[in-house]
Amino acid sequence: MGEDGVYAKDGRVEPIAEDDDVHTKDGTVDYKGNPANKKVTGTWKACPFILGNECCERLAYYGMSSNLVIYFKTRLHQTSAKAAKSNSNWSGTCYLMPLLGAFLADAYLGRYKTIASFSIIYVIGMTLLTLSASIPGMKPTCVSKDDCHANRGQTAACFIALYLIALGTGGIKPCVSSYGADQFDDDDEVEKKHKGSFFNWFYFSINVGALIASSVLVWIQMNEGWSWGFGIPAVAMAIAVVSFFLGTRLYRNQKPGGSPLTRIIQVLVASVRKYKVKVPEDKSLLHETTDAESAIIGSRKLDHTNEFSFFDKAAVVEPTDNIKDSKDPWRLATVTQVEELKSIIRLLPVWATGIIFAAVYNQMSNFFVLQGTLMDLHVGNSSFEIPAASLSVFDTLSVIIWVPIYDQLIVPFVRKFTGHRNGLTTLQRMGIGLFISIFSMICAAILELVRLRKVKDNNYYDYEHMPMSVFWQSPQYFLIGAAEVFTFIGQLDFFYDQAPDAMRSLCSALSLSTVALGNYFNSLLVTIVTSVTTKHNKPGWIPDNLNYGHLDYFFWMLALLSVLNLGAFLLISKWYTYKKTVGSIR
Repeated sequence: MGEDGVYAKDGRVEPIAEDDDVHTKDGTVDYKGNPANKKVTGTWKACPFILGNECCERLAYYGMSSNLVIYFKTRLHQTSAKAAKSNSNWSGTCYLMPLLGAFLADAYLGRYKTIASFSIIYVIGMTLLTLSASIPGMKPTCVSKDDCHANRGQTAACFIALYLIALGTGGIKPCVSSYGADQFDDDDEVEKKHKGSFFNWFYFSINVGALIASSVLVWIQMNEGWSWGFGIPAVAMAIAVVSFFLGTRLYRNQKPGGSPLTRIIQVLVASVRKYKVKVPEDKSLLHETTDAESAIIGSRKLDHTNEFSFFDKAAVVEPTDNIKDSKDPWRLATVTQVEELKSIIRLLPVWATGIIFAAVYNQMSNFFVLQGTLMDLHVGNSSFEIPAASLSVFDTLSVIIWVPIYDQLIVPFVRKFTGHRNGLTTLQRMGIGLFISIFSMICAAILELVRLRKVKDNNYYDYEHMPMSVFWQSPQYFLIGAAEVFTFIGQLDFFYDQAPDAMRSLCSALSLSTVALGNYFNSLLVTIVTSVTTKHNKPGWIPDNLNYGHLDYFFWMLALLSVLNLGAFLLISKWYTYKKTVGSIR
C-alpha cells in the first residue's frame, strides 16, 4: 500500500484502512461491501487537512504576491507601468502552469502525488525568494528605504525564485480543489449536496489565509523589511505541506486515467477518417462498452448529446472495425470518449468569459495599489500608516462575510423557489458575479476622477500622499470580494461538475487559466494604452506619477468591457447544455 492508497486492477480505488468496499468509477468509495467503512475515509473527515493546506498555501502566496508590485518598483527600480506588467506576467504564469500540473495529475501521477511533488518545488522557490531579499550580494543595494537598485544577477535571482513558485503552484492550484471534491461521492445524494458546500468553504479558507497576508504580512514588508516579509510566507508554505501529509490515510484517491489529450486527439482523428460516414438515427447503435462502467479508468459513462454531431462519426461502427478481439482507438471511439470532447468544447465559451473578469480582479494587485500609494495612508487621526496593499483586506473580509451568508442563507432561501439543490445553478451564480464586478470598476473610476480633480484644484501633483483617505478605496475592494463569491466559486463548482470524471484536474486548470489570460490581457491593455496615449510627448493615462495621468479612463474602459462580457455570457448560458452521466437524473 502506497501513500495514496491501493488500486484495483481496473484502476478504481481500494480502501486505505479496511477491505470489502466497492469503489465507483469516479474514484470515490461506494461502501456496498461494508457500510461501516463509510466513516473511515473521505467526506468532511478528510477535508480539514485539505482546507488547512489551502489556507496556509494561500497565506504564503498572497503574503508574497499582494505587495509584489511595490517590491518591483522600490527594490528593483521599475517604473509603474513596468512593475504592473512584471506583476501581471508573473501572476499570469502562476495561473497558466496549472495546465501542466493538471495534465500530469489526470494522465500519470494522480492528484495526491502531484500536489506532494509540486509542493516541494514551491517551498524551494519561496526559500530562494527569501534569500534574494535577505543575503548581501543577492539583495538589491539601497541608498534609502525607497531608493534601491538591483543588478542583473540580483534581478535574475528574484525572478528565478518567482517562476519556481509559479511552477510549484502549477501542481497545487488545479488539484487541491478537485481533490477535496473527490472526497464526496457523486453517486451519493447526501454527499453530492455537501460537495457544493465544500467549494464555498474551500474559498473561505483561501481568504482566511489572504486576510492574514494582506494585513499582517504586508505591514511587516513595509515596516520590518522584505526578508521577514518573504520569510514568513516561506514558513507558512512548509506548514501547508505538513498539513496535507497529515491527512494521507483519510483521503479517497483516484487513479489517473491516461492522457486526456490523447483521447481527445483520437476522437478528432477518427471523426476525420470517417467524415463520409452517416451517423445512424438510432444512437444506441454507436459504439460503447457493454460493461456497466466506462472503458476509461476513473470515469463513468456519459449519455449521448445531439450537439457537435460530426464527432459522433468517431463512434460509428464499420465492418472493418474489429470489436471483439481489439479495436484501433484511432478509428473507433466510445460514446463516452466522444462526449468527453463535446464537454470540453461546451466549456470553452464559458471559460472565455472569465478572462475579462480576471482582468478586473487583477487590478487589486496592480493599479488599486498604485492608486492607494498616492492617498493618505493614516488610520484616522493617528500617526499609524497602513500600506496601500493592505486595503485588499476589504476584499478578503467581503469574501469571508459573503461565503457563510451565501451558503447558510441565500442557498436555502432560493432553493425554496428553484428546487435546485444549490439554490442557483452554477451559471446563474457566475452571471451575478460578473454583474457585480462592473460596479467595482465604476467605483474605482469615480474615485480616481474625484482624486484627480482634487489634485488639479489644489496643485497636489508632486505630493507623495495627497490629503484624501485611502479608505475611500474600500467599496471597490468590497465589491470585487462579493463578485468573487459568485463568479470564482461558481467557476470552481462548474468546471469540476461539468468536466468528464477523468479530466477534472485539467478542467480545474482550464478554469484557473482564465486568471492567467486575464493577467496577460491586462498587461496587453497597459502596453497598448501606454503606447497610444503617450504620443506627442503626452504623459498618457498611466505615467510614473499617476497624478499627471488618467487612470480613471483605464477603469472606465474595463467597466465597458465587463458590460460587453456580461452580455456575451448571458447568450452563452442560454445555449449551454449540462453534462449528464448514464443513469443520473439532473
